Amino acid sequence: MSPPTPPTQTPLLENARPKTATSTSASTNYNTVAPTTENLEASHEGAWPVDRSIEHDVVPETAVLGRNLGWSSAYILIMSRVIGSGIFATPGAIVRGVGSVGIALVLWVVGALVAWFGLAISLEYGCMLPRSGGDKVYLEFTYRHPRFLASVLIAVQSVLLGFTASNCIVFAEYVLFALDREPTSWEVKVLAIGLLTSIIIIHGCFLKTGIFIQNVFGWVKIALVIFMVFTSLFAVLLRPDADTTDYRPVKLKGGSLWEGSVWNWGIISTALFKVFYSYAGLHNVNNVMNEVKNPVKTLKSAASAALWTACLLYLLVNIAYFLVVPLDEIKDSGELIAALFFERVFGAHVGKVLLPLAIAISAAGNVMVVTFSHARIIQEIARQGFLPLAPIISSSKPFHAPLAALVTHYIPSFLVICVPAKNIYSFILEVEGYPGQLFALAGSFGLIWLRYKRPDLHRPYKAYLSAVWLRIVLSFALLIAPFVPQGSVNWRQHIAKVSYAFVGTSIILFGVIYWYVWTVLLPRWKGYSLEEAAEVLDDGTTITRLVKVPRGSKLVPSTEE
Repeated sequence: MSPPTPPTQTPLLENARPKTATSTSASTNYNTVAPTTENLEASHEGAWPVDRSIEHDVVPETAVLGRNLGWSSAYILIMSRVIGSGIFATPGAIVRGVGSVGIALVLWVVGALVAWFGLAISLEYGCMLPRSGGDKVYLEFTYRHPRFLASVLIAVQSVLLGFTASNCIVFAEYVLFALDREPTSWEVKVLAIGLLTSIIIIHGCFLKTGIFIQNVFGWVKIALVIFMVFTSLFAVLLRPDADTTDYRPVKLKGGSLWEGSVWNWGIISTALFKVFYSYAGLHNVNNVMNEVKNPVKTLKSAASAALWTACLLYLLVNIAYFLVVPLDEIKDSGELIAALFFERVFGAHVGKVLLPLAIAISAAGNVMVVTFSHARIIQEIARQGFLPLAPIISSSKPFHAPLAALVTHYIPSFLVICVPAKNIYSFILEVEGYPGQLFALAGSFGLIWLRYKRPDLHRPYKAYLSAVWLRIVLSFALLIAPFVPQGSVNWRQHIAKVSYAFVGTSIILFGVIYWYVWTVLLPRWKGYSLEEAAEVLDDGTTITRLVKVPRGSKLVPSTEE
């Protein structure tokens, strides 16, 4: 087998219309004829509009939007995704679950190591297959059989679980906290939906303005975290005459670190899901590779820099919390631990107004970058033909931005925000995290399989196999952890606590059933097969249509105008 074209080849979209082929648009017609030698030869001589076979994923592709993301924008796309609401909202829930400061700090360090394992895998995949779409591209390339299964599962997971509701909720809660209002459910939902709607309009109608705004939010967010660390040091070290109980309620030494520890794997794994959520996003650039300048080089350097920055800031911020806020208040803080921190350091006025608003801005910045990148994933899924109204969702018309994909992302997020449930934030984190471990497990196994089956692939970055195997072991442990008994808790209470695992598993099973009915059962029953036909939309976007072809026939493009 000859090696595939190296990633430095000219992007596909620049040569999307072969000189020997008739130019096509969204109105391309397809006929079915009996297969002949002439038809097979024509398909290899460029009679098809464009080749969108999986093997071409090794070649960089430039989006019709152009490459608008340089190194700084790529770095902020990661950092603003990683530093979202997690570090400002989850430490209280983590300490409440595991019981002690010691375990909580260890989990943040473990989370950093696991994040590195996952990042190494994402870097190898991203440099080897430099296309937008992230896991969608990698799992399709690796798991080609059963046909379409990987694609359908990614589509179901991305559409049903790819929402940004959690950070919208945190934004609303912190805004109301700053306004000294007891947040009602209705007020939280209105503010959250208003934020999401505004971001969809900005990204869908003003592409470069949206990129600029999210870059500004990203740098503000990094500055905010650094500011929190220095203010905690000021409170503890530079105010020796103050009542020390106000500034150093937790002693970060000796056996006190481990007082109240809960050593149960089921509980610890639930806390780990929240830690992983705070590190989630290191692979964010993988989702938008078609829009990144010098994609392979930028991905390697920006992602590595973001990982080390995030790990250092997270550890320091957790220590800052423990130095300033009493442990009992931390456990009872819910998602408002950072607000309590600022209130104790700066007093009721500044702490409850200015800095909670800054955290709300941080959450808004996270929603911006998640929406930006996830819309590209949905657009790539649509380009492959796995969503209804795929040509519309794939297109970048009318504002030279993926508006239809953004609206598709908006719908499930809107519905989740409207759910009338308490503690919806923590439940969202757990439901998003559980199926994610299944895809992480599949991606890790796939990377090892490709090392042995496809040594011809060009790999500008190679992950350590030991890191890949450790990631596999941890993913498997996290998948079975919800089913480990939790001490004296009865089975009804246990099931209620781990309901996220059942919801996540049910969504995956729904994807499998949908795949079987759509691609296996119906074609057998009605006597056709699903075939892929490539074409080019009016805006220059290449897509794949899934066409029903009667058995015994072959799909060929019509040259009729």
